Amino acid sequence: MTEAMTPKPKDSMEGYEGRGLLKDRRALITGGDSGIGRAVAIAFAKEGADVAIAYLEEHEDAERTAELVEAERRQCALLPGDLADRDHCREVVDQTVKALGGLDLLVNNIATQTPVERPEDISDEQWEHTFNVNMHSFHRVTRAALPHMGEGDAIVNCASVNGLRGNKTLIDYSATKGAIIAWTYSMAQALAPRGIRVNCVAPGPVWTPLIPSTLPEDHVEGFGSNTPMGRPAEPDELAPSFVFLASNTMSSFITGEVIAALGGETMPG
Repeated sequence: MTEAMTPKPKDSMEGYEGRGLLKDRRALITGGDSGIGRAVAIAFAKEGADVAIAYLEEHEDAERTAELVEAERRQCALLPGDLADRDHCREVVDQTVKALGGLDLLVNNIATQTPVERPEDISDEQWEHTFNVNMHSFHRVTRAALPHMGEGDAIVNCASVNGLRGNKTLIDYSATKGAIIAWTYSMAQALAPRGIRVNCVAPGPVWTPLIPSTLPEDHVEGFGSNTPMGRPAEPDELAPSFVFLASNTMSSFITGEVIAALGGETMPG
């Protein structure tokens, strides 16, 4: 839960001033209750969009996100449930269309991770659950959303630095994030004739509730200090990248791209 974190993440987009870049657009954001998803939901609202946020069961976080969205005089629909379930992936799209009157923007952001010391410690159940949440939900939600989307609409996926370089303690998580990047490239090509853009943000370490809830205490202390900038990102620092990729004013000729927000780390190639 966000309120239990010390220090609390910066995820409410204070001081961010919208320009109407997403005026009257309708967005579904998975994992929108906290962290990056919350910041994106608020940024979208400040840019004029109504949003639906799909999340597991963190009701207090979700209600706080809704308060911040509604403070911008935009609508926020709360859609709890498990996106590891294939039927629920379809249901959140149906519920979004019903609540908002349509769907123009999709942000696939939900994720889970479970660190292990050895590859053989990853059970079949863990491997399949990680893929169901992190990768299969992206495909299933998008597949359900596409009949409602068309020319000028956009999909933004959230990957990770671990999908670019791997992580020896987050093998299944890293595999899903690498898959998201390749899937983004492929979907961008497939949907370009329909005028639907597909892009990706791949952050380095970000201070979100996922970190203290899934990593050992010794890993949480000093989290992100190994970046050249010497710290993790805040969700508020990443949300403008999602706005940029969702906005036709800002990125109408950009599709199949990955914004790697890594705090100064560079990748070969």
